[in-house]
Amino acid sequence: MPKFAANLTMLFNEVGFLDRFDAAASAGFEAVECQLPYAFPTEALAERLDRAGLVLVLHNLPAGDWDRGERGIACHPDRVGEFQDGVGRAIDYAQALGCKQLNCLAGIVPAGVDAERVHATFVDNLRFAAPKLAAAGIRLLVEPINTFDIAGFYLSRTDQVARLLDEVGADNLFIQYDIYHAQRMGDELAATIARFLPKIAHMQLADHPGRNEPGTGEIDWRRLFDHIDRLGYDGWVGCEYRPTGTTADGLGWIERFTR
Repeated sequence: MPKFAANLTMLFNEVGFLDRFDAAASAGFEAVECQLPYAFPTEALAERLDRAGLVLVLHNLPAGDWDRGERGIACHPDRVGEFQDGVGRAIDYAQALGCKQLNCLAGIVPAGVDAERVHATFVDNLRFAAPKLAAAGIRLLVEPINTFDIAGFYLSRTDQVARLLDEVGADNLFIQYDIYHAQRMGDELAATIARFLPKIAHMQLADHPGRNEPGTGEIDWRRLFDHIDRLGYDGWVGCEYRPTGTTADGLGWIERFTR
């Protein structure tokens, strides 16, 4: 059975963010992830993790101005200094919170910038970040995101990220495989996961269409979970979906597809 982590950015949004830790623990989760923890001091987050008995398994590097639509800055040639500062901030948060994985969002390709320069910037930024994270005992993840939900996002296919990992050549650099984004881009899920499993350190899920909880769309979750188990995947699967009702009322999918 996969190990599921509640994404606190998406789930339990019936309550304030800090109260979502207790809500996740009460629902039976042993681990959580979030997109961007930086609005809260590490002391407050650590206290909530400890009180709820949870492990934080993932959060993102700083991703620019989220409220203005930015979804990462790692491919932006004019934001390299900001990216490097963000790496240090992310490591500080991860170490304070016991988090061993950080996700790097590539970002939307900046208008008017040569494709080779965009690529070189992203590779250089990963080569900067990876050893910094390795020295802190943290893995660096890169996530492809579908270009329907986020038009112009730099990385949208798993094989793109796999080639990038080979080019960067860092031992602690891995793929974050989001099942929803992969399905949206037309991936053959079972075959793609099997092919790239050695490079996959973390997965996330949501059904398609709609990005809601498993069982609301077209994906055969029981078959996919069985397949992941047979492959021997032992990482976490983050539940990064939009609940159709309250989060707790929609969690029946776990028993339905894994028992």
